[in-house]
Amino acid sequence: MPTPPLPELCQPTTLFVLQGTKTVLIGDRTLAYGAGSYFVYAVETPATSQLLEASVAQPYLAIAFSLDTELIAGLLIDHKPAIDGDSFVTNQLDDLLLDAWRRMLRLLDKPAEIPVLAPMLEREIAFRLLQGPQGEKLRQLARADGRLSQIRRATAWIRAHYNEPIDVTQLAELSHMSNAAFHRHFKAATAMSPIQYQKQLRLLEARHLLIAQSGGAAHIAFTVGYESASQFSREYTRQFGLPPARDAARLLARGEAPTLEID
Repeated sequence: MPTPPLPELCQPTTLFVLQGTKTVLIGDRTLAYGAGSYFVYAVETPATSQLLEASVAQPYLAIAFSLDTELIAGLLIDHKPAIDGDSFVTNQLDDLLLDAWRRMLRLLDKPAEIPVLAPMLEREIAFRLLQGPQGEKLRQLARADGRLSQIRRATAWIRAHYNEPIDVTQLAELSHMSNAAFHRHFKAATAMSPIQYQKQLRLLEARHLLIAQSGGAAHIAFTVGYESASQFSREYTRQFGLPPARDAARLLARGEAPTLEID
């Protein structure tokens, strides 16, 4: 069924939507998925997704393909990816990529063939992605000196220290970039600034803790790194539509339990 906006932390994957429609809000950019479209999430990204078209007769159906950077790096030795376009636009599956996916899914009916054929098909899917309009993102991710690989070092540090103050100069040095280049590439990869990225992580983790642990909103605010409980409440309400306590009560009443693994 259609859903309200749902916050999540997108992992590095390629998402193929085969049936139904959805939107994903990342920073100030909105991804629009329709049947037969896909997008490459090259870095871990806080996002808000919403299913717009789904029903019992025609449920939303999608497939996630985890990105294997070593596999992609191996393909880059012999093949060059296509030139990339806008980093935050979904693209339509072409017939060759869709055919590779069909053959991969058919292996579910022949489990004895999976150990032999699945690695070959995974390699083919990765190759087709590299040749598609989002191939440059995969190249940058797989190369140790690629800008996306460098930005992932910064996002990993922020996730590991999400409740600590951010030193942007330190993050730029970690990414082997100047401050100006770091800000530009971080924004291009995540559609938000490092401070906004950290705030999204803090709010996602706070929502999880409100359900998983005892303690009031002020305690949770300080736990995730806020210095002001009132600021936390304002930003939480802006993000999730209700103050912390009321939002937690709503989730509990619905039997929902948001989960998030930041580390």
